[in-house]
Amino acid sequence: MVAVNSLTMLVLYGVLGGYLLGVGQLPVPWQAMLLSIAIYVALPPVAGFASRKLIIRSKGEEWFKEKFLHFLTPITIIALLTTLVLLFSFKGEVIAANPLTIFYIAVPLFIQTIMIFALGYIAARFLGLSYDMAAPAAMIGASNHFEVAIATAVMIFGLSSEAALATVVSVLIEVPVMLMLVKFCLKTQSWFATKP
Repeated sequence: MVAVNSLTMLVLYGVLGGYLLGVGQLPVPWQAMLLSIAIYVALPPVAGFASRKLIIRSKGEEWFKEKFLHFLTPITIIALLTTLVLLFSFKGEVIAANPLTIFYIAVPLFIQTIMIFALGYIAARFLGLSYDMAAPAAMIGASNHFEVAIATAVMIFGLSSEAALATVVSVLIEVPVMLMLVKFCLKTQSWFATKP
């Protein structure tokens, strides 16, 4: 699901971004958008695919699954937390000084995330999907890909822009909301068929 999601983003992110900027009558910086897509959307799956192939070829699939993935998991968590700390350290004063602006960004984002998750989760239930398919599908659908949004906003509008602030606030909202949705998924496993 993550691979399909990344490939979809690779194709549609620039198209949708260009369209939305055009609707807002903003200049569309295609070079900056394409560079963001190449670095933050295309590079991770390509690097992951290549490194997986190389590691499995040299060490075997069992070593990859049993050793490497267990080693990599804490590193990815530390990288995410480091990213969040850096983002908030750059924007902390602005966030604290503009609580009403943050509220105006946070409320629609919260509602949007919940509604998209609910749509995906309910559709998965009606389609008879097993829990191991339904929960990730709904979570991926509800996620906002803040890493790409932040990178694009910073490249196009600059680190001190309101667009960059909005993307940082989206992280502030998305992370706890997604954790709440994970908890909800865990409590509702019985709604779905078991894995075939």
